[in-house]
Amino acid sequence: MRANGQIESNIEWIGLIPSTWKTSKLGFVATVKARLGWKGLKAEEYIENEDGYVFLSTPNIKGCDIDFEVVNYITEHRYLESPEIMLQAGDVLVAKDGSTLGICNVVRQLPRPSTVNSSIAVLRPRPQCQSVYLYYYFQSHTCQSTIQRMKDGMGVPHLFQADLRKFGLLLPPIEEQRAIADYLDLKTAEIDALIAGKRRMIDLLHEKRQALISEAVTKGLDPDVPMKDSGFPWLGEVPAHWPVERLRWRLRSIGQGWSPQCESRKAEPGEWGVLKVGCMNSGVFDESENKALPPELDPLPDLEVRIGDVLMSRSNTVDLVGAVGMVHQTQGQILLCDKLYRLDFNQSMLLSSYSVHLLRSRAARLQIERDATGASSSMKNISNEVVANMVFAFPSIEEQRCINEFIDHELLRMGDLERTISTQINRLLEYRRTLISATVTGKLVVPMEVAP
Repeated sequence: MRANGQIESNIEWIGLIPSTWKTSKLGFVATVKARLGWKGLKAEEYIENEDGYVFLSTPNIKGCDIDFEVVNYITEHRYLESPEIMLQAGDVLVAKDGSTLGICNVVRQLPRPSTVNSSIAVLRPRPQCQSVYLYYYFQSHTCQSTIQRMKDGMGVPHLFQADLRKFGLLLPPIEEQRAIADYLDLKTAEIDALIAGKRRMIDLLHEKRQALISEAVTKGLDPDVPMKDSGFPWLGEVPAHWPVERLRWRLRSIGQGWSPQCESRKAEPGEWGVLKVGCMNSGVFDESENKALPPELDPLPDLEVRIGDVLMSRSNTVDLVGAVGMVHQTQGQILLCDKLYRLDFNQSMLLSSYSVHLLRSRAARLQIERDATGASSSMKNISNEVVANMVFAFPSIEEQRCINEFIDHELLRMGDLERTISTQINRLLEYRRTLISATVTGKLVVPMEVAP
């Protein structure tokens, strides 16, 4: 069927296409290579980069450009074992496993010999298919919808090489493919620059939020109040009427949880669950970060998390150890795990709500980072003694309430601004996806020459 120079594509989601375009299957215009495993390769076989070959994994292909720097390296012997996936400039890489299924990138240049692990498929276009065009085609709604539909029907998401070879593909004349690739390179770079700018704005908001909390809980709200030297470098000068002392004198107890062998799923309504340490990573309590307690194990009611609890991670990554927050709501039947502390304060001396701001301050982070222990550079621990011996300057209960109100008001305002910026980012991302889809399906005609 033809209408105004168009023909039916016979590919789901696409409809009519320009009459000069052809349809094909990926397997006819590109080789598809991947590994089901790596012949017993183990992490302990990775070597130092001076002598190694780049071994890309899915995180390396998630950005705008492929990351060839923060990678693992393998020996020459392991690299030469599989010549079919030794990368070349122009290869299109597609994640074929797990939650990242469908993420793709293109090898625009190859800084050093590289290969991929078993989670990535290597598509190598033949002469009738331009590699950057193919890369954008895989980002289109058409391809991603197909991948998502396949993913939803799987227990463990996985794209087999045979699946990929059957993917329907639109093929404009090769010169038009190049024009589309150049046009999308130009336009997506403009969009990506806008997105990067807005993400930087969010980063600056986070920095400002940290500075605001630290200033308020260390200096107070009155700029004219007399100050004194606290005697501690991480506090500096503090209001003269604030006592400087260890946290232990305002603590009633530091409780720790329980981590039995749980099921590898979230607890259903009516079941008991045990929190994961990541329940506080965002600074907001997320009780969905839990694992179901096996039915043969009896819950420990004293460890049930309750509204008003202040929780702190005692074991986590360098950046997240000591992450703290308050439980503002819970559906119940959620137990504290042994990687979390529950801090119980004397409310006549330290409000729980104020303690959260205090423990998120720079003064707190400096003490946590200084005293955290652990042989691993990525995982650290803080003991209950470290927490109890942290030193702060403490305002009166009335001042704590005033500081709380000020911080909460400012955080609410910053949160509104951050949500506005995040909405703008999401709209730009959707516009980017729509632009790519419209272009690679012929709905948007691009100029044959794109200005640099």
